[in-house]
Amino acid sequence: MDAAQRHAMEVVRSADRDRYLAVLYAPEEKRGHLFALYAFNAEIAAIRDRIRDPLAGEMRLQWWRDVLSSNGEAAAGNPLAEALLQTIEKNRLPVRSLLDYLDARVFDLYDDPMPGRTDLEGYCGETASAIIQLAAIILDAAKAPSMASLAGHAGCAQAITGLLRLLPLHRSRGQCYVPADLLAAAGTSRDAFLSDEGEGAGAAVAAMLALAYEHLAAFEAEAGAITESLRSAFLPVALVPAYLLKVARIDPLREIADISAPRRHWLLLRHAMRGWSSAG
Repeated sequence: MDAAQRHAMEVVRSADRDRYLAVLYAPEEKRGHLFALYAFNAEIAAIRDRIRDPLAGEMRLQWWRDVLSSNGEAAAGNPLAEALLQTIEKNRLPVRSLLDYLDARVFDLYDDPMPGRTDLEGYCGETASAIIQLAAIILDAAKAPSMASLAGHAGCAQAITGLLRLLPLHRSRGQCYVPADLLAAAGTSRDAFLSDEGEGAGAAVAAMLALAYEHLAAFEAEAGAITESLRSAFLPVALVPAYLLKVARIDPLREIADISAPRRHWLLLRHAMRGWSSAG
């Protein structure tokens, strides 16, 4: 790995432990590029935590759009941007997917309601699912196209689980990713969900859990098709069942669901070695 990729590795090690560990099971020559992709994801995901004004976040997203559209000039001096552009060029990643990713991330900057389930699934598809598919291209460009549908379900399961895990953080700053139609079906609303008014919050969480399990089941039904060459791209999804079980056992409105380091390592190792056909 060059200096830019090593910097990206440290960003991922600090900000996204699950993906960091997953990369360690990838071929050595692919790791720097995976770290560059995942560092980009971590950087964009953290923008809301670093700003007070959404306009500043919009400007940061526009800077990244300029990087992707500038043939490298705008990236000078930024090691994450340099590493990402190297990865795009080396692996012929579709820039359109990354631009769509940035567009989807605008939602994170505001406190607007998530209109419906299909909107949430679209958001997950353009963020988490896109990152999985791009990682698959890095690992095995010839086989990656056949994984697009699987990456869609995997990303939805992973992203919805992540939203459930971070409910306390999102609620503390007035964000609600639970779709309005699920909230209505649970007998509550966005404002009530955020303010602890009414009794529908638990039902809304249960609906989100059911949606995550729905996509997880669709993923696991076809996950036996994931070749060894592509396994690393999907490895973080191996942690989803354990995280969902933890969400169901705690008060996820007030406690971030986590699993122990040994449990995380074991699940990743088992699926890295055996895949999903026999590991489950």
